[in-house]
Amino acid sequence: MTTDFDHAADSVRRYDNDRYLSALLAPEAHRAGVMALYAYGAEIARVRELVSEPLPGEVRLQWWRDLLEGTEHGAVASNPVANALLQTIARYKLPKQGLIAMAEARVFDLYNDQMPSLNDLEGYAGETVSGLIQLACLVLNDSDDPGTATAAGHAGVAYGLTGLMRALPWHASRRQMYLPLDVCGRHNLDIESVFRGETTPELNAVLAELRGHVRHHLQRVRQAAETVPNTCEAAFLPLALVEPYLQRLEQTGFDPLRHVADLSQLKRQWRLWRTSGKVFARI
Repeated sequence: MTTDFDHAADSVRRYDNDRYLSALLAPEAHRAGVMALYAYGAEIARVRELVSEPLPGEVRLQWWRDLLEGTEHGAVASNPVANALLQTIARYKLPKQGLIAMAEARVFDLYNDQMPSLNDLEGYAGETVSGLIQLACLVLNDSDDPGTATAAGHAGVAYGLTGLMRALPWHASRRQMYLPLDVCGRHNLDIESVFRGETTPELNAVLAELRGHVRHHLQRVRQAAETVPNTCEAAFLPLALVEPYLQRLEQTGFDPLRHVADLSQLKRQWRLWRTSGKVFARI
Protein backbone atom coordinates (compact mmCIF):
# COMPACT_ATOMS: atom_id res chain seq x y z
CA MET A 1 0.00 0.00 0.00
CA THR A 2 1.38 3.41 -1.00
CA THR A 3 1.45 5.88 1.88
CA ASP A 4 1.49 9.67 1.98
CA PHE A 5 5.19 9.44 2.80
CA ASP A 6 5.81 7.25 -0.25
CA HIS A 7 4.18 9.92 -2.40
CA ALA A 8 6.29 12.60 -0.73
CA ALA A 9 9.50 10.66 -1.38
CA ASP A 10 8.53 10.17 -5.02
CA SER A 11 7.93 13.91 -5.37
CA VAL A 12 11.42 14.63 -4.04
CA ARG A 13 12.91 12.05 -6.40
CA ARG A 14 11.23 13.71 -9.38
CA TYR A 15 11.71 17.38 -8.55
CA ASP A 16 14.71 17.63 -6.18
CA ASN A 17 16.94 14.68 -6.95
CA ASP A 18 20.02 15.91 -5.08
CA ARG A 19 18.09 16.17 -1.83
CA TYR A 20 16.42 12.84 -2.56
CA LEU A 21 19.78 11.11 -2.90
CA SER A 22 21.04 12.74 0.29
CA ALA A 23 17.88 11.81 2.22
CA LEU A 24 18.39 8.15 1.30
CA LEU A 25 21.53 8.32 3.45
CA ALA A 26 19.65 9.70 6.47
CA PRO A 27 18.88 7.32 9.37
CA GLU A 28 15.89 5.18 8.46
CA ALA A 29 13.95 6.17 11.59
CA HIS A 30 13.77 9.80 10.45
CA ARG A 31 14.07 9.46 6.68
CA ALA A 32 10.33 9.78 6.02
CA GLY A 33 10.15 13.03 7.96
CA VAL A 34 13.08 14.49 6.06
CA MET A 35 11.49 13.46 2.76
CA ALA A 36 8.22 15.15 3.77
CA LEU A 37 10.06 18.43 4.40
CA TYR A 38 11.94 18.19 1.12
CA ALA A 39 8.71 17.39 -0.73
CA TYR A 40 7.13 20.55 0.68
CA GLY A 41 10.17 22.54 -0.41
CA ALA A 42 9.95 21.07 -3.91
CA GLU A 43 6.21 21.76 -4.17
CA ILE A 44 6.47 25.45 -3.38
CA ALA A 45 9.66 25.86 -5.46
CA ARG A 46 7.90 24.73 -8.64
CA VAL A 47 4.73 26.80 -8.31
CA ARG A 48 5.77 29.15 -11.11
CA GLU A 49 6.08 26.18 -13.46
CA LEU A 50 2.45 25.27 -12.80
CA VAL A 51 0.84 28.65 -13.47
CA SER A 52 0.75 31.09 -16.37
CA GLU A 53 0.20 34.23 -14.28
CA PRO A 54 1.43 35.36 -10.85
CA LEU A 55 -2.02 35.55 -9.21
CA PRO A 56 -2.81 31.81 -9.45
CA GLY A 57 0.67 31.18 -8.09
CA GLU A 58 -0.01 33.42 -5.12
CA VAL A 59 -3.23 31.49 -4.53
CA ARG A 60 -1.31 28.20 -4.47
CA LEU A 61 1.24 29.56 -2.03
CA GLN A 62 -1.53 31.02 0.12
CA TRP A 63 -3.10 27.55 0.24
CA TRP A 64 0.05 26.23 1.88
CA ARG A 65 0.23 29.16 4.30
CA ASP A 66 -3.39 28.68 5.28
CA LEU A 67 -2.80 24.97 5.78
CA LEU A 68 0.12 25.64 8.11
CA GLU A 69 -1.79 28.31 9.98
CA GLY A 70 -4.65 25.90 10.64
CA THR A 71 -7.26 27.02 8.13
CA GLU A 72 -9.42 24.11 7.01
CA HIS A 73 -8.97 22.94 3.44
CA GLY A 74 -11.22 20.31 1.97
CA ALA A 75 -8.52 19.21 -0.49
CA VAL A 76 -5.95 18.28 2.16
CA ALA A 77 -7.12 14.67 2.30
CA SER A 78 -6.28 14.27 -1.39
CA ASN A 79 -2.84 15.92 -1.11
CA PRO A 80 -0.36 13.31 0.14
CA VAL A 81 2.50 15.80 0.46
CA ALA A 82 0.36 18.03 2.70
CA ASN A 83 -0.67 15.04 4.79
CA ALA A 84 2.91 13.83 5.16
CA LEU A 85 4.03 17.33 6.11
CA LEU A 86 1.33 17.73 8.77
CA GLN A 87 2.18 14.32 10.25
CA THR A 88 5.86 15.28 10.34
CA ILE A 89 5.09 18.61 12.03
CA ALA A 90 3.02 16.81 14.67
CA ARG A 91 5.53 14.02 15.31
CA TYR A 92 8.56 16.28 15.64
CA LYS A 93 6.79 19.36 17.06
CA LEU A 94 8.22 21.48 14.26
CA PRO A 95 7.77 25.26 14.37
CA LYS A 96 5.44 26.22 11.55
CA GLN A 97 6.70 29.77 11.11
CA GLY A 98 9.78 28.64 9.22
CA LEU A 99 7.62 26.68 6.79
CA ILE A 100 5.30 29.65 6.35
CA ALA A 101 8.28 31.93 5.70
CA MET A 102 9.43 29.58 2.93
CA ALA A 103 6.11 29.96 1.13
CA GLU A 104 6.14 33.74 1.60
CA ALA A 105 9.66 33.98 0.14
CA ARG A 106 8.58 32.00 -2.91
CA VAL A 107 6.20 34.78 -3.96
CA PHE A 108 9.30 36.47 -5.42
CA ASP A 109 9.60 33.60 -7.90
CA LEU A 110 6.26 34.48 -9.49
CA TYR A 111 7.37 37.88 -10.78
CA ASN A 112 10.19 39.16 -12.97
CA ASP A 113 11.58 41.73 -10.55
CA GLN A 114 15.35 41.81 -10.17
CA MET A 115 16.73 40.77 -6.81
CA PRO A 116 17.52 44.15 -5.21
CA SER A 117 20.76 43.37 -3.40
CA LEU A 118 23.15 40.64 -2.31
CA ASN A 119 21.76 41.00 1.18
CA ASP A 120 18.25 40.35 -0.18
CA LEU A 121 19.51 37.35 -2.15
CA GLU A 122 21.12 35.87 0.95
CA GLY A 123 17.89 36.51 2.86
CA TYR A 124 15.90 34.73 0.16
CA ALA A 125 18.27 31.76 0.31
CA GLY A 126 18.05 31.83 4.07
CA GLU A 127 14.26 31.58 4.03
CA THR A 128 14.00 29.00 1.25
CA VAL A 129 17.06 26.80 1.86
CA SER A 130 18.59 27.47 5.28
CA GLY A 131 15.19 27.09 6.91
CA LEU A 132 14.75 23.70 5.27
CA ILE A 133 18.15 22.54 6.53
CA GLN A 134 17.37 23.71 10.05
CA LEU A 135 14.02 21.90 10.11
CA ALA A 136 15.65 18.75 8.73
CA CYS A 137 18.12 18.98 11.63
CA LEU A 138 15.22 19.10 14.09
CA VAL A 139 13.78 15.95 12.54
CA LEU A 140 17.12 14.15 12.52
CA ASN A 141 17.74 15.17 16.14
CA ASP A 142 14.32 13.78 17.09
CA SER A 143 12.74 17.14 18.00
CA ASP A 144 15.52 18.32 20.32
CA ASP A 145 17.09 21.70 19.50
CA PRO A 146 20.24 20.74 17.59
CA GLY A 147 21.94 24.13 17.93
CA THR A 148 22.57 24.23 14.19
CA ALA A 149 21.07 27.62 13.27
CA THR A 150 24.41 29.24 12.38
CA ALA A 151 25.69 26.32 10.33
CA ALA A 152 22.31 25.91 8.60
CA GLY A 153 22.20 29.63 7.80
CA HIS A 154 25.52 29.62 5.97
CA ALA A 155 24.88 26.23 4.37
CA GLY A 156 21.60 27.39 2.91
CA VAL A 157 23.14 30.48 1.35
CA ALA A 158 25.97 28.45 -0.19
CA TYR A 159 23.65 25.81 -1.60
CA GLY A 160 20.98 28.29 -2.65
CA LEU A 161 23.29 30.66 -4.54
CA THR A 162 24.93 27.73 -6.32
CA GLY A 163 21.55 26.47 -7.43
CA LEU A 164 20.54 29.86 -8.78
CA MET A 165 23.76 30.17 -10.79
CA ARG A 166 23.21 26.69 -12.22
CA ALA A 167 19.65 27.65 -13.19
CA LEU A 168 20.68 30.90 -14.90
CA PRO A 169 19.91 29.71 -18.48
CA TRP A 170 16.43 28.63 -17.45
CA HIS A 171 15.69 31.80 -15.47
CA ALA A 172 17.06 34.08 -18.20
CA SER A 173 14.84 32.40 -20.78
CA ARG A 174 11.78 33.60 -18.87
CA ARG A 175 13.25 36.95 -17.81
CA GLN A 176 13.75 36.10 -14.16
CA MET A 177 16.71 37.86 -12.59
CA TYR A 178 18.13 36.60 -9.31
CA LEU A 179 21.53 38.24 -9.92
CA PRO A 180 21.43 41.14 -7.43
CA LEU A 181 21.13 44.70 -8.67
CA ASP A 182 24.00 45.98 -6.52
CA VAL A 183 26.41 43.26 -7.69
CA CYS A 184 25.38 43.82 -11.32
CA GLY A 185 25.96 47.53 -10.83
CA ARG A 186 29.47 46.98 -9.48
CA HIS A 187 30.38 45.16 -12.68
CA ASN A 188 28.32 47.29 -15.10
CA LEU A 189 26.19 44.35 -16.20
CA ASP A 190 23.26 45.21 -18.45
CA ILE A 191 20.63 42.61 -17.52
CA GLU A 192 18.99 42.91 -20.94
CA SER A 193 22.17 41.39 -22.39
CA VAL A 194 21.54 38.36 -20.16
CA PHE A 195 18.00 38.04 -21.46
CA ARG A 196 19.37 38.24 -25.00
CA GLY A 197 21.65 35.30 -24.21
CA GLU A 198 24.89 37.29 -24.41
CA THR A 199 27.65 35.98 -22.16
CA THR A 200 29.75 39.06 -21.50
CA PRO A 201 32.84 39.77 -19.37
CA GLU A 202 30.52 41.75 -17.07
CA LEU A 203 28.30 38.70 -16.52
CA ASN A 204 31.32 36.51 -15.85
CA ALA A 205 32.54 39.05 -13.28
CA VAL A 206 29.17 38.99 -11.48
CA LEU A 207 29.18 35.21 -11.37
CA ALA A 208 32.78 35.13 -10.14
CA GLU A 209 31.84 37.42 -7.26
CA LEU A 210 28.89 35.22 -6.35
CA ARG A 211 31.06 32.10 -6.43
CA GLY A 212 33.38 33.87 -4.00
CA HIS A 213 30.44 34.47 -1.67
CA VAL A 214 29.48 30.79 -1.89
CA ARG A 215 32.96 29.70 -0.87
CA HIS A 216 32.95 32.21 1.98
CA HIS A 217 29.77 30.65 3.33
CA LEU A 218 31.17 27.14 2.91
CA GLN A 219 34.12 28.19 5.04
CA ARG A 220 31.74 29.53 7.68
CA VAL A 221 29.95 26.17 7.69
CA ARG A 222 33.26 24.41 8.30
CA GLN A 223 34.00 26.77 11.16
CA ALA A 224 30.63 25.97 12.73
CA ALA A 225 30.98 22.21 12.21
CA GLU A 226 31.74 21.52 15.86
CA THR A 227 28.30 22.83 16.81
CA VAL A 228 26.50 20.30 14.60
CA PRO A 229 25.54 17.00 16.26
CA ASN A 230 26.48 13.86 14.34
CA THR A 231 22.79 13.05 14.09
CA CYS A 232 22.27 16.08 11.82
CA GLU A 233 24.99 15.52 9.25
CA ALA A 234 22.58 14.17 6.63
CA ALA A 235 20.86 17.56 6.49
CA PHE A 236 24.13 19.09 5.26
CA LEU A 237 24.99 16.34 2.76
CA PRO A 238 23.82 18.29 -0.34
CA LEU A 239 26.70 20.70 0.36
CA ALA A 240 29.03 17.97 -0.88
CA LEU A 241 27.87 18.82 -4.40
CA VAL A 242 28.50 22.56 -4.18
CA GLU A 243 32.23 22.60 -4.95
CA PRO A 244 31.91 20.20 -7.91
CA TYR A 245 29.15 22.39 -9.32
CA LEU A 246 31.29 25.52 -8.83
CA GLN A 247 34.17 23.82 -10.62
CA ARG A 248 31.88 23.06 -13.57
CA LEU A 249 30.81 26.70 -13.67
CA GLU A 250 34.48 27.70 -13.80
CA GLN A 251 35.55 25.30 -16.56
CA THR A 252 37.19 26.82 -19.62
CA GLY A 253 34.61 27.19 -22.35
CA PHE A 254 31.65 26.88 -20.03
CA ASP A 255 28.86 29.24 -21.11
CA PRO A 256 26.66 30.10 -18.09
CA LEU A 257 23.74 31.05 -20.36
CA ARG A 258 23.82 27.93 -22.54
CA HIS A 259 25.23 25.18 -20.36
CA VAL A 260 23.96 23.73 -17.10
CA ALA A 261 26.57 22.85 -14.49
CA ASP A 262 25.61 19.28 -13.74
CA LEU A 263 27.01 15.94 -12.68
CA SER A 264 25.83 12.50 -13.70
CA GLN A 265 23.60 10.78 -11.19
CA LEU A 266 26.30 8.17 -10.63
CA LYS A 267 28.85 10.86 -9.75
CA ARG A 268 26.39 12.60 -7.45
CA GLN A 269 25.50 9.35 -5.70
CA TRP A 270 29.17 8.45 -5.29
CA ARG A 271 30.11 11.85 -3.89
CA LEU A 272 27.20 11.88 -1.43
CA TRP A 273 27.93 8.32 -0.30
CA ARG A 274 31.66 9.06 0.06
CA THR A 275 30.88 12.18 2.10
CA SER A 276 28.28 10.59 4.35
CA GLY A 277 29.47 10.53 7.96
CA LYS A 278 32.25 13.05 7.33
CA VAL A 279 30.46 15.84 5.52
CA PHE A 280 32.27 18.77 7.12
CA ALA A 281 35.67 17.38 6.20
CA ARG A 282 34.73 17.06 2.54
CA ILE A 283 32.56 20.01 1.57
